[in-house]
Amino acid sequence: MEQTTKLLDSIIKGYPIGTFILWKTRERLGEVKNIGNMKFPETPAGDSVKYVLDGQQRLASLFAVLEGLEIEKENKIVNYKNIFLNLDKEINNDEQIITAEKPVGNNCISVYDLLSKEDISYFLDNYRDYINKIQNYREKFRTYDFSTIEILDYPIDTAVEIFTRINTTGTELTLFEIMVAKTYDEARGFDLHEKYEQLDDELSNIKYDTIPSSTILQCLSLNLTGECTRRVILKLNKEDIINIWDETIKGIKEAIDYFRTLYRIPVSRLLPYNALIVPFSYFFFKNKDRPNSEQEELLKEYFWCSSLTYRFQSAVETKLGQDAKSIDMILNNKKPKYDFKPMLDTEVIKNYGFNAGDSFCKAILCLYAQFKPESFKNGSAVILDNSWLIQSNSRNYHHFFPKAYLKKQKIENENSIINITLVDDYLNKREIRAKAPSEYLKKFKETNKKLDSTMETHLIDNLGEYGVWEDNYDKFLDKRTERVTEELRKRIG
Repeated sequence: MEQTTKLLDSIIKGYPIGTFILWKTRERLGEVKNIGNMKFPETPAGDSVKYVLDGQQRLASLFAVLEGLEIEKENKIVNYKNIFLNLDKEINNDEQIITAEKPVGNNCISVYDLLSKEDISYFLDNYRDYINKIQNYREKFRTYDFSTIEILDYPIDTAVEIFTRINTTGTELTLFEIMVAKTYDEARGFDLHEKYEQLDDELSNIKYDTIPSSTILQCLSLNLTGECTRRVILKLNKEDIINIWDETIKGIKEAIDYFRTLYRIPVSRLLPYNALIVPFSYFFFKNKDRPNSEQEELLKEYFWCSSLTYRFQSAVETKLGQDAKSIDMILNNKKPKYDFKPMLDTEVIKNYGFNAGDSFCKAILCLYAQFKPESFKNGSAVILDNSWLIQSNSRNYHHFFPKAYLKKQKIENENSIINITLVDDYLNKREIRAKAPSEYLKKFKETNKKLDSTMETHLIDNLGEYGVWEDNYDKFLDKRTERVTEELRKRIG
């Protein structure tokens, strides 16, 4: 209301209120069709539509005042008839004469009445002493010179660029928001935002609930064009997107199912890059059957080569376009040549600091998850949960040699990824704390009769050979690094 009164006050004083920029186009986008309880008329089929690129809030405010709308905002009803012009004050630069609070007495008129009443007798009956002033104010509103620019038939990517450049003080539209508007189809009941929310709900039931909307757009674009840059996505045809939506979603679900079953990545939080969903869903979009044994090996090599590098930390869209060509080769049972090499140096791996958000660390965690880690305490399966994997100190992560123990012993490199194991959510605080591995494992040996085989599920094949019973951290790092590196090398051929 405060912004609306300032806008009206500026108009009556003849101040500039900025330019309205309208985009006239035959493209039909998702659109707001009402303000409050006032519905807009439909644009006839075949006619051009005008969308507001700049000035939407100003236009909505003026419309609400002219129509005297009552609009619910934050559980309160805002009545736009309750904006008043003080008839006792003169126009000057220092003070607003239009306010949302009614001045004391009868020396004011609502702006709604000022602009909507056409019968002069109404003003004579109620504002006889101010009749000249009222006529002057009505004229100021009716003759105000609104500045308007209309751009004609620009493509949507150009219109978006214009919007972005002029909308420096507002919130920039995301690519997904733009595509929600562009692909909206009321007749076919297609709303990209609703479709995405529905997919998100379905995937959250299987613990894959952190797939960004940008990943969905990349999947659609790669399936349609083999590329997924922003410019290519903006040029996608609405009908094409709607037509392949179901098949694309099927491909995404099959890719996730593939990660969960073959690679044993149970939750989305462990996936090194969300972008990995895109080339795998592309494979399943193009290939309606499960991959054959040769394709499985080639896909495995691609997954681990990509995951053990920083491939998708920059220029993601361009690289996905390149990787689509690699997937095309895999579809034809041919081995791609990659221009990126995974990091498999044992010294690098041994000294790599653990960070739950780091893609290389996540790749190592994926390896740990593949071996279906068991509980130290009783040998039951460790349950991994997205909410327990967010930060490095989350409940599924355990430093096998506890950090507090190593610091007390003045031993460095306590946060190595090699020192991380995937455990039960309660284990760290309740059972281990800052105890030496030899101490807490002796207790677990009493409750877990198959402790040795349990430790194998954590890539710790022999507690004695790995220096655990003697609390030899250097020996443990060397032996487990050797074991982890061996498994990684198997996966990249």
